[in-house]
Amino acid sequence: MSSKVIQTTEELLNPILAENDLELVDIEYVKEGKNWFLRVYIDKPGGIDITECGMVSEQLSEKLDANDPIKEAYFLEVSSPGAERPLKTKEDIAKSITKNVFIKLYEPLEGEKSYEGVLKAFENDVLTIEYKVKTREKTIEIPYEKIAKIRLAVTF
Repeated sequence: MSSKVIQTTEELLNPILAENDLELVDIEYVKEGKNWFLRVYIDKPGGIDITECGMVSEQLSEKLDANDPIKEAYFLEVSSPGAERPLKTKEDIAKSITKNVFIKLYEPLEGEKSYEGVLKAFENDVLTIEYKVKTREKTIEIPYEKIAKIRLAVTF
């Protein structure tokens, strides 16, 4: 049922986002304790503000009420994905070249299950990451299909 709610929400949301030059980052429909949450993460180049989140929330809420795809009570949350946003698509990854990323793998590669470093390239479904081990710079190539999760990573 969760995937149907997400699919319907995305279908209702896409025209709103297109009209306002916003992009969909992710949709979650999860139960936490006794409550259900429909979380929508949106963004745009340069970031998104609370006014835009409120506008999308209001318009999406009206469409959800009219279509009624969710029978139980739930909370709708529309927000920015934050500084460490997930990279959900190959297009997201391609747009993130030169940025710092954190990658979690399904299985170890060169003895490690996670890497954090600068995304140098993404060609032929292979990511090239430059990372540090103590003071040494290293490079690794990671096949896209081995990635469990990838997100932007904030560095200090």
